[in-house]
Amino acid sequence: MRYQLIGLNHKSAPLEVRERLAIPESRLPDTCRDLTAYPGIEEGMVISTCNRVEIVTHTVNGHADLRGFLHDHFHLKPEDLDAHLYEFREKDAVRHLFRVASSLDSMVVGEAQILGQVKEAYATARAVGAVRGQLDQLFSRAFAVAKRVRSETAVGSSSVSIASVAVELAKKIFGTLQGKKVFIVGAGKMSELAARHLMAHGCASIFVANRTYDRAIGLAQKFDGQAIKFEDLYSTCDRADIVITSTGAPHAIFRREHGEQFLARRKNRPMFFIDIAVPRDVSPEMGKLDGIFAYDIDDLQQAVSSHVADRRKEAERAEAIIASEVEKFEARQSTLDVVPTIVSLQDHLETIRQAEIDRVRGRMGQLTPEQEMAVEALTRGIINKVMHTPITTLKTAAKESEATTVVDVVRRLFNLQVKPKETHAEPADKKAEVGTRQ
Repeated sequence: MRYQLIGLNHKSAPLEVRERLAIPESRLPDTCRDLTAYPGIEEGMVISTCNRVEIVTHTVNGHADLRGFLHDHFHLKPEDLDAHLYEFREKDAVRHLFRVASSLDSMVVGEAQILGQVKEAYATARAVGAVRGQLDQLFSRAFAVAKRVRSETAVGSSSVSIASVAVELAKKIFGTLQGKKVFIVGAGKMSELAARHLMAHGCASIFVANRTYDRAIGLAQKFDGQAIKFEDLYSTCDRADIVITSTGAPHAIFRREHGEQFLARRKNRPMFFIDIAVPRDVSPEMGKLDGIFAYDIDDLQQAVSSHVADRRKEAERAEAIIASEVEKFEARQSTLDVVPTIVSLQDHLETIRQAEIDRVRGRMGQLTPEQEMAVEALTRGIINKVMHTPITTLKTAAKESEATTVVDVVRRLFNLQVKPKETHAEPADKKAEVGTRQ
């Protein structure tokens, strides 16, 4: 891993220092371009909020002069800035980013806004091409970790009513509710109250669906919204960012396949489901989809009953989750480092296999389809057995410090020409795994 992070926050720098580094939203694209043009930086992005300014990069060799970039970009002298900076590399940089995205490094642990701010910074950098392969993987994982922390701990719980916690949870997902659309499924009092709170916090419009269409019309009119016939629920629900559902259905009306359809039509923009129904309207399997954030009545009640003191316990649980996720991410990245060599080895041996078959095909005469299949199976079996030991050795070495040495030995033994690092992508990794199972 060649990740490198530098920054300052409310714990390391006073406001008067932080404000000197603050970057307006309009300037973020140009700052990202300047960052990736700086020597030694392959990818980079900037997180700038009232409490922090951080630069996250993937570097050529892991040692880019990020302090120099800050000095140059903000026209600051080292003595005015360096005492307030923290800097992390590789595994430590990953851990810090996971903590930031999960709101464990915030002024108020568990506050809702930071995840949305990080996502916006990521989207800006990605839009200008400053984030591509390696940082894309890192931030995608950071968002998944943040989702897991939110799902498995109550670190951000502090609301005092079902309705207000619904607002808090929605803001954790989206960062801001300004302009968001709400869909009420079922016309009960609790869903109406939650919807009222959401609208009061900036949601733009509302849809209402109910099995009794007249009740849907009545509730929609309270919010100047639009009534939807219940039979049109699945074809229209994806219009909304936030869905409040509370029906009397005996089984889940939103299942995993519905979530997949919604995400496809929304081009994977997230949806937030508040399920107040008992029995639940939203299948737990649907909540496992990346991009679907689903909370049921127990989740909301637990958040309501949480106290500030409980955050410390939840923060400890969150830290344990992050420690585990950092180890998994490091192991995954290490494995990816050997994938180009594995793919090159497979290609090399497959080329030899095909060449040998072609060389002797003339002497074998006309083969029946069964004989062709037998030759294919025989030669593939030999190649897979030859590949098994070097591939297993490479994957094992990827987790150890000897990875570079082992990779070099395998390349030399088989005279491999390894492709560029773009082969680190997922399909190549899956191809490597398939090769060892055949």
